[in-house]
Amino acid sequence: MIYAYRTEKGLRARNEDSCRIPDEGERPLVIVADGMGGHLAGHIASSTAVRVISRYVAQAPVELGIVPMLRQAIAAANRSIFESAQKDDGCVGMGTTVVLALLEPAKYTAAHIGDSRLYQYKCESKKLFRITRDHSYVQELVTAGYINEEQALTHPQRNILTRAVGTSGFEKADVSTHSWRRGDRLLLCSDGLCGVVADARIESVMRRVEDPLDCCDALTELALSSGSTDNITVVIVQNEGAVGYGR
Repeated sequence: MIYAYRTEKGLRARNEDSCRIPDEGERPLVIVADGMGGHLAGHIASSTAVRVISRYVAQAPVELGIVPMLRQAIAAANRSIFESAQKDDGCVGMGTTVVLALLEPAKYTAAHIGDSRLYQYKCESKKLFRITRDHSYVQELVTAGYINEEQALTHPQRNILTRAVGTSGFEKADVSTHSWRRGDRLLLCSDGLCGVVADARIESVMRRVEDPLDCCDALTELALSSGSTDNITVVIVQNEGAVGYGR
C-alpha cells in the first residue's frame, strides 16, 4: 500500500482534526477524525478516538473478526471520550466524527460515525464512489428527497450531526466490506473538503492527479479556494502493495 495525507487548520484558529496512517509493520488501518466541542475539546476528542481505536485494533485477537473488532474499537473510543467529558467542565459536549478503513489486498472494511467520508476511486473505470453515508441532518433531507446533493453543500444546517463519537453513552458505527483492485485508491476526508467540494470535482482531481501526495495537496488547495472555513484533512491510500509513506 502507498499512503499519503495532508491536514490543515484552514481558516480556523486551531486544527481539531486528527488522522492516522500505519507505520511499517503495523496493521494497515487508516483513520480520519473531525473533533468538535469547546476550547481544545475538539482536538482532545479526535486524538482520543484515533489513539483508542488504533490501540484496540493492534491488540485485538485475530479470532474476534474484523467487523465486530471495528465496532468494539469505536465503542471503546466512544466510552473514553464520553467519560472524559463528564469529568471535565471544559470538555462537556465534546465529540468527534470517525471514518476508517482496515485494508487487505483484495478488500477493505470501512467503519464510520458522523460526516467524515470514505470514497473509492476505481482505476479501471476512473470513477469515484462514495462508500459512507453521512450521519447528518442534511443527509436525511437528501435521502427523503427534500433537497439534492448540490443544495446540501450550502444548506444552513449542514453541520448538524445525527451521530457522533462521544456525545452519548453509546453510538453504533456503520461497518461494511468492499472489494478493490491494484491501482484503486481510497480517499478518507473530513468535511472541510467534502462539505464544500462536490463529488464530481473531487473525482476530476483524482482522475487528473495520480501521485497520492500531489493529490492530497490538490484536493486541499481546491477546498481552500472553494471557500472552506473548516479544518481540512485528506488521506489517500493506493492499492499497490508498496511500503507506505506520508506527510
